Amino acid sequence: MKRTALYDEHIALGARMVPFAGFEMPVQYEGVNAEHLNVRQNVGLFDVSHMGNFFVSGKDAGNFLQYVTSNDVSKLFPGKVQYSTLTNEHGGIVDDLLVYMLDENRYMLVVNAANIAKDFGHLQQYTSRFGDVQLDNRSDDWSIIAVQGPKSPELIQRLVDEPIQDMKFYTHRQVNLAGIENVLISTTGYTGEKGWEIYTANKHAAKIWRALLDAGKDLGVKPAGLGARDTLRLEKGYCLYGNDINDNTTPLEAGLGWITKLQTDFVGVDVLRRQKEEGLTHRLTGFEITGRGIPRHGYPIENEKGQVIGEVTSGTMSPSLKKGIGMGYVPPELAANGSEIFIRIRNKSIPARTLKMPVV
Repeated sequence: MKRTALYDEHIALGARMVPFAGFEMPVQYEGVNAEHLNVRQNVGLFDVSHMGNFFVSGKDAGNFLQYVTSNDVSKLFPGKVQYSTLTNEHGGIVDDLLVYMLDENRYMLVVNAANIAKDFGHLQQYTSRFGDVQLDNRSDDWSIIAVQGPKSPELIQRLVDEPIQDMKFYTHRQVNLAGIENVLISTTGYTGEKGWEIYTANKHAAKIWRALLDAGKDLGVKPAGLGARDTLRLEKGYCLYGNDINDNTTPLEAGLGWITKLQTDFVGVDVLRRQKEEGLTHRLTGFEITGRGIPRHGYPIENEKGQVIGEVTSGTMSPSLKKGIGMGYVPPELAANGSEIFIRIRNKSIPARTLKMPVV
């Protein structure tokens, strides 16, 4: 198992470590619910250094990314970040990712930890179609700290000399942070709260982590683990690769049409154009349990006749709502807000209703 540069910090803070995507990662410190609510109310720190970092450069880098991602890369400019997907020839999702335009003809891609090798291989097979494109996997060289919560702007500002609270959503810049030069910060995150992500060389990660904890004591800053990261993202309806999306689900089925620009030519776009024209057979929806029970990944979703019509892709007990919530694929007519469905939990059909995400 790999360890991030912050492993010793987690151990010192009493984190419970678990295997995740080939890394030993903190799943919780004081508890998932407490960490979740602290992010919603104050500010939490997450180590997400297990994520992959690819750098794409060359005069044809933009055209290359336009072809391999579903969003419109031409809308990017230096300092802007874009959420997108990598698609395969069948229109399925190879991964969801962030595309950072660092400079003219230079980009950074942030991909899911479990997909680093797969994504890099997928991208490599298309580089030969473009003249000047260099692809570099620097995943082992970078640490990423997510600072999330309503008090995160104040915390970040305390460690940065220049004003940064005017930064717009999904933008980035390089700053001097905690006395370290050329740290990349971006207004991104996976919690639905105001948030930042900090990218730095591994050797600086521990210093920045400690500086954040020290500077934010009066703001209620606390570390948070993967458990809270999962419940936070689920309340906001954010997809988790491997659960809610995969190589066999399309962006349209997953409700990601807003990052799927069918007017551009990218891998698998013809399949998606046909799917949009012919209509979906199933789509991802959110739901809440109206009976009693906690939905979990893989539980069957049923209609009122007891027929299985889908399965839960993600489910949990919402710390904010104190009720079971989840997501799953169902026929389009049942994906409408307020439709009655049932979740099979321990051989019982528990009533639920579909919801438009986010639920919080």
